[in-house]
Amino acid sequence: MMRILATAAGLAFPPLVALLVLALGGWLAPVPALVAAGLVALAMLGFALIWVRDVEMLIDAVRQVATDDSGVTPRIAPSLALMEAVGREIERLMRRVSQHTALVDQFRRADEAILERLPDPLIVLAPDRAVRRANSAARAAFGADMAAVLRHPGLRAAIDRAFSVGAAQTAEMTLPVPMSRELHATVVPMDPPLADGGRAIVVLSDRTRERAVERMRADLIANASHELRTPLASLIGFIDTLLGPAADDLPAQQRFLGIMAEQAARMNRLIDDLLSLSRVELTEHQAPPDQLDLGTLLPRLAAGFEPRLAERSLTLDMQIAERLPPVAGDADQMAQVMQNLLDNAVKYGREGGVVRLTAHVAPAGNRWPNRPGVLISVADQGAGIAREHIPRLTERFYRVDKGRSRAVGGTGLGLAIVKHIVNRHRGQLLIESELEVGTTVSVWLPQAVGSARAFDAD
Repeated sequence: MMRILATAAGLAFPPLVALLVLALGGWLAPVPALVAAGLVALAMLGFALIWVRDVEMLIDAVRQVATDDSGVTPRIAPSLALMEAVGREIERLMRRVSQHTALVDQFRRADEAILERLPDPLIVLAPDRAVRRANSAARAAFGADMAAVLRHPGLRAAIDRAFSVGAAQTAEMTLPVPMSRELHATVVPMDPPLADGGRAIVVLSDRTRERAVERMRADLIANASHELRTPLASLIGFIDTLLGPAADDLPAQQRFLGIMAEQAARMNRLIDDLLSLSRVELTEHQAPPDQLDLGTLLPRLAAGFEPRLAERSLTLDMQIAERLPPVAGDADQMAQVMQNLLDNAVKYGREGGVVRLTAHVAPAGNRWPNRPGVLISVADQGAGIAREHIPRLTERFYRVDKGRSRAVGGTGLGLAIVKHIVNRHRGQLLIESELEVGTTVSVWLPQAVGSARAFDAD
């Protein structure tokens, strides 16, 4: 109110002084001069009120231009003609600012959507190297371990170089847990920074599959060629014999053809196991998404071994807990694990002995992880394995007794396949053996996340 009175006084002062001079000089009668002065004062007061209202309206509109993000342009309706022209210009400015704000918001949403949907893990870093945000691929791949990934010495050095030189930097890194993964990291500094203040982008490309393919190619050349050379040489020798000296010798032909069939079957098993191992290694870094009921799977697999058990007069002692929790697992791969373990127990177990298959909730302790899981064990009563061989049993083509292994149809890849499948399931494999007593192979698998029931160890 005081501002209005001051404005009115400022506007009324010149005409009031003029009327006072006219009245004192005798050019205007006192009464008309007083009436005129009152009218001038009222007019100036009214004009001041309108002026101040319009000015405050324009000030509010300008303030809204700087602070309003809603994109709404209010209608400005000043009373004075001069103010109306200014109001139209402010309205036009507000419309342009509103359009610009909407465009910037659209770009920001598009930027967030692009980063969020990128298939490779992407992390945005703040100026202090803290995580500003991460896309869905990064959250799925690393989760709570994201800060630990950024502390990797190779990646941390690349981030420091990128901030210091202002250019993109790369790094090769290997993450050993929960499963060995090989990553290629690219750090891109952002100048100017992103809308959220991010100063650098870290893109992590998983190269585990590509490196596994490279290693498998080398292993195939080095190991498979060696393993295939012996049966191929045998086949070639017998074929030459059948075409030459034994061309008319029917008993020799029958004997040679039987040996050739065994060698061909051996090569077929070897190729099947190599292909199986290749498939497992390609997906080893990706945990299986499905849940698996071992209580249903294990009895069905064990039933398929009844004819072979009967051939060797073996007894199967199966002890499977009634309330096994579900595990995160691939049914086909876990069936392959159990078939390999049962197959080994039948092959190398003592004829007329017992093969024991057990499955129960794993007790927490020093041997197994301190979290819910299921423990499966397959034990035989065979000759056992010397202590020095046990650490190497899961190597490809490693055999304790090569002659016996080949005689019973072993390829030297069974336990290697088991190891990689168990690794993919984020489990643990333990082999225990005692000479002349037998061998026990145990597989620990983690309980599926989100399992509703609680289970107690047997």
